[in-house]
Amino acid sequence: MNRKKPFTVVILQPAYLPWLGYFDQMFKSDAFVVYDDVQFDKHGWRNRNRIKTAHGWQWLTVPVLTKGRNKQSNKEVLINNNENWPKKHLASLKQNYSTAPFFHEYFSVLAAVYAKEWKFLIDLDAAFLNEVMRILGLERPVYYASDLGIHGGPTDRLISLCKHFGATRFLEGDAGKAYIEESRFHASDIELKYHGYRHPVYGQRYGSFVPYMSVIDLLFNQGPKSLEILVDVSGDASLEVT
Repeated sequence: MNRKKPFTVVILQPAYLPWLGYFDQMFKSDAFVVYDDVQFDKHGWRNRNRIKTAHGWQWLTVPVLTKGRNKQSNKEVLINNNENWPKKHLASLKQNYSTAPFFHEYFSVLAAVYAKEWKFLIDLDAAFLNEVMRILGLERPVYYASDLGIHGGPTDRLISLCKHFGATRFLEGDAGKAYIEESRFHASDIELKYHGYRHPVYGQRYGSFVPYMSVIDLLFNQGPKSLEILVDVSGDASLEVT
């Protein structure tokens, strides 16, 4: 008996140069929704991520305006352009990845994004998301929650967003186990699955492998193999950087 392929929706908050698992969830989706209108978490991943250096990992952080803006949504967050953060980020990328095998293939693409004047963090995150998708060759429809006009409490809204796309499966990150009302999905005939991402090991600069870096660490080190590596954790863990 033929079974119809599940239609999978993924809903994630925006992220700055996201980690590998972000793109693996996108790869596994049929519709990918950026949760741009929920409350901004100033200690989260919306405006920062990590890169590997000779001395361990370091943050790349986009400064944002938060004073007196405690309940702003992701789409409302303004970048603090009084700081020359693009220059700092580009300098960090050059310093730590200039000898990586695929640095020159991708650095100019990132530099072109940094060269533009950005007012809102969401627009910067979206620009980098689009460029990384293009580099990876990852084609998925991307929607923004604020454009869909769907509201409600945390679980209700997730279910309503899934129903909007006719989804039969919702793929949630593991952190969702802390707040998702699982029975509500079952009652709505939507299969709830948790991502359970197993991070791949790949060749990096600077000694022993360090996981959970920004996807740009993978791109600079592994180039065209990047999508295959991030979605296939059963692959060769000994890929070398030459």
